Amino acid sequence: MFVCHECGSSGEWETLEKILLSRKGKKASSSKEVEPIKKKSLVDQAVIDIQQNTQPLDSLLPDEQENILKKFNLPAVAPTSVSQFEIRCNASRTVLYFPLYCANGQITGFRVLKNGDKLVEETTVPPTGCSGLLIPKPVKTGKQESAVLVPSVADVLALIGYKIGGQVAGLPHGITTLPLQVLPSLERYNKLILWFGDSIGSWDSARNFAKKLGEKRCFIVKATEKQPSPHVALRAGYDLRAIVNAAQPVWHQAIISFSMLRQDVLSDLQNIEKVQGVKWKRYPALNRILKGHRPGEFTVLTGPTGSGKTTFMSEYSLDLAMQGVNTLWGSFEIRNARLARTMLQQMAGIPLDVHIDQFDQWADQFEQLPLYFMTFHGQQSIKVVMEAVEHAAYVHDIAHVIIDNVQFMMGVSDEPRHADRFWKQDAIIACFRSFATRKNCHVTLVIHPRKERDEEDLTVNSIFGSAKAAQEADNVLIIQDKRLSSVRGKKYLQVAKNRYSGDLGIMTLDFDKDSLSYQQKKKKVIKTEREDMDHG
Repeated sequence: MFVCHECGSSGEWETLEKILLSRKGKKASSSKEVEPIKKKSLVDQAVIDIQQNTQPLDSLLPDEQENILKKFNLPAVAPTSVSQFEIRCNASRTVLYFPLYCANGQITGFRVLKNGDKLVEETTVPPTGCSGLLIPKPVKTGKQESAVLVPSVADVLALIGYKIGGQVAGLPHGITTLPLQVLPSLERYNKLILWFGDSIGSWDSARNFAKKLGEKRCFIVKATEKQPSPHVALRAGYDLRAIVNAAQPVWHQAIISFSMLRQDVLSDLQNIEKVQGVKWKRYPALNRILKGHRPGEFTVLTGPTGSGKTTFMSEYSLDLAMQGVNTLWGSFEIRNARLARTMLQQMAGIPLDVHIDQFDQWADQFEQLPLYFMTFHGQQSIKVVMEAVEHAAYVHDIAHVIIDNVQFMMGVSDEPRHADRFWKQDAIIACFRSFATRKNCHVTLVIHPRKERDEEDLTVNSIFGSAKAAQEADNVLIIQDKRLSSVRGKKYLQVAKNRYSGDLGIMTLDFDKDSLSYQQKKKKVIKTEREDMDHG
């Protein structure tokens, strides 16, 4: 894609080519094809509104500045540093605005800190695709030696007072995503040091960002007990300059020794809970068995027709998306509008057709989730699907891809005509397994089982096709629906394979029709009258 910071236009690379050709005197096929997307006016208006309704923090007395920063749990910085960042605050001193500057020094958004009752919330304006960085002004032009990229305002302020031998830059959206629009602002640095701390997903985000920025110029500060986030390290009295200097290169040859892996192993052992992955909030039983949702893994979900595979997977992925896992849905069997409606109702927990007055409230929250949908429906070629998946992984930093279901990619294929359905499915599974490993992205495939007798339980061998799906999968989830063979039968999810820890088990699936949810309910403790009397 291309971005013009002068006129605020952006669009696909082909659009730019058509614009340049039209200016050379060659006619384009239509005027609409050379019309770029202009978003600058919306951003400009937001910037103007913030500047008109706030005041510069450096207009206050130094003691008051220090007290405000302390109230937001931010490191104390010199008044000159406050002036460099041009920080602004609202009248009630409950919100701070940190300008984000693009490559030519224009303000393209703000990093916003809101001081709530319990914690400080950090957001970005605009919420997606911001092209600016949190850096001091004036912005230096020309090529610079290095920059340290950090995810939060507190980290930027922690490093700004130290001579670390390079620029300190805060990312516009933390470690969740790195928009293409911000890449031009990072081109002037020969060396980039990624210091993302020890939060969940920080190591994976650092590696994914390095691939987008160019691995040969990227170095990573690996999270260990002595190398936490910059603001935590500052409070602990660690030498920040020494930590930056100890950053290790991302790029390496194909063969490495244990000495190069030693810090990775130490980091894993010291952050075992984070290494286990993102925990589900709706399914504590899955946390107990699978330990968490980890990037780079390959999961297969199967179950009888009509057992609720899509409904379960929609809530399963929604739970993760609500915790910041960038998710791409490929639903070939169900229209995206219907899938989104199901997920919206699962998020709200109420039948929205009855409570239509609450639609806008929940839709606004749902719109903020990092959820993306492929527009395919019906039979599709694996080549076309993989192109879309690769594109989404690069542009939107996708961490979880769901394909529902594999059978819809077996009818259309670029493979030889003599290839049978088993051969085609093996090729599809190989593509997604390779993608998951190469892009460090979790892939979940929904695959129908082979026809079994209703009274028999499904097993790993029941997955349609050859044994490749079960062999390649890190996790195999099976929905067992005993309602089909027994009057009092139950439905449950069976973890039949778990390569990470080896733990296997089952989780009961009790469906709530109003919320379209399988969320596990907490057991209510009912006290008897005698127990109440005993407790006084």
